[in-house]
Amino acid sequence: MTHTPSHGRAEQAARIAAKPWYRQLYVQVLVAIVIGIVLGWKWPDLATDMEPIGTTFITAMKMLIGPIVFLTIIGGIAGVADLKKVGRTGIKALTYFQVGTIVALLTGLAAINIFRLGDGVHADPSTLQTSGDASQYIETGEHQHWWEFLTNIVPNSFFGPFVEGNILQVIFLAVVFGIALKMVGKTGEPIIAAVGRLTEVVFKVLSFVMKAAPLGAFGAMSYAIGKFGLSTLTSLGSLIILFYVTSALFVVVVLGGVLALYVRLNIFQLFRYFKEEFWLILGTSTAEPALPGLMRKVQFMGAERSTVGLVVPTGYSFNLDGAAIYLSLATLYIAQATDTSLSLGQQLGLLAVMLLTSKGAAGVAGGGFIGLTATLSTVGSVPAAGIMLIFGIDKFMSECRALVNFFGNAVATLVVARWENGLDLERARTVLAGRAGEPPLTTEAGTEAGAGSEFDKHRPTVAPPAAQTAELAP
Repeated sequence: MTHTPSHGRAEQAARIAAKPWYRQLYVQVLVAIVIGIVLGWKWPDLATDMEPIGTTFITAMKMLIGPIVFLTIIGGIAGVADLKKVGRTGIKALTYFQVGTIVALLTGLAAINIFRLGDGVHADPSTLQTSGDASQYIETGEHQHWWEFLTNIVPNSFFGPFVEGNILQVIFLAVVFGIALKMVGKTGEPIIAAVGRLTEVVFKVLSFVMKAAPLGAFGAMSYAIGKFGLSTLTSLGSLIILFYVTSALFVVVVLGGVLALYVRLNIFQLFRYFKEEFWLILGTSTAEPALPGLMRKVQFMGAERSTVGLVVPTGYSFNLDGAAIYLSLATLYIAQATDTSLSLGQQLGLLAVMLLTSKGAAGVAGGGFIGLTATLSTVGSVPAAGIMLIFGIDKFMSECRALVNFFGNAVATLVVARWENGLDLERARTVLAGRAGEPPLTTEAGTEAGAGSEFDKHRPTVAPPAAQTAELAP
């Protein structure tokens, strides 16, 4: 019996559907998070010793982020027939990022002005002592200028961005190399082919690392609860609740509205589709480990490869909706708590500064705090030492920041893909409805001998034939 590619994909979907629930990655991560919380609550000293488990997993993921971003951007640019399309996609993405960031900043600003949780605290900035990590973040933020994220795009060396984990510089290198390979014509074809093969190898390594995701989530969550304690949640619980509720409303109402009205997709189906990434981010408090999964799954939905390769990595530096909500909300809370009066004009001035400082510390350890300190230091009217008022709960707000950043980039990629006519909408609806199985963990999974990768099968550059459309039907 001859196996066709469509038959192979159907078999793959059946195998995934038949996988026992306890072997599903998101279930394992969820169980690991619960165990980590219990361990941190009952045995905090033992729980804090679990920190190396979480940090080792995150380090292993960060090791792959640079190569994945570099290779996928080069592959995406090389696969575009017209280089003008690359520039057009980039301009549209940056436009969307800026509009989204402004809306997120205004959302946080509105929430803290309505509820004014800082009133009545009457904190004296001169009595606030900075120490430990907070002191380091404040020092870094005070010496960071709003324009540095522009001048730091160009790296000092080729390998520097990969060593330092500077994604913005990796993007710059990848775009330059991708355009150069495209312009040299046939001379660059062997290199482009090698990039494709190397991409498959890197994603295979990723599949190995992802098997340790439950351990990483367990270690990170155990340390967080053991170090800071559940009691920390109650000390400033109202601020945490306001941030989470504001973020949830932003994702469901703003992002969900854009997704429904323009892309014609359902945000709640998108939540279900990215459930593995959701629990991974919640457990590790960072969106970086979920970047490869976002690229893989959005492309599986039918978004054009070149669009995904450009928009997702760039969004991780320029489209930080969660960080934007946090910055505006935290800044105004500190101002209220230190009895610093800010007029509407001054608050709007803060937003203008935050548009830049929110991007300056992207991907940096303590990036949220560094961006906050840089904002306060640039404006000067709100005391930077006031960040000590919220330092204790920052760890419990970082999960929410990362989740909002993640879903913001998922929606942004779909919006830009639709804007560029590079989204197979029927394919996307089929995938979100659960009728196309789960995407492979590597680019090579599910392929037949001599066939292209699973990524290439679902590229919507050419409309899918009727036979393929029929295959996707329930």
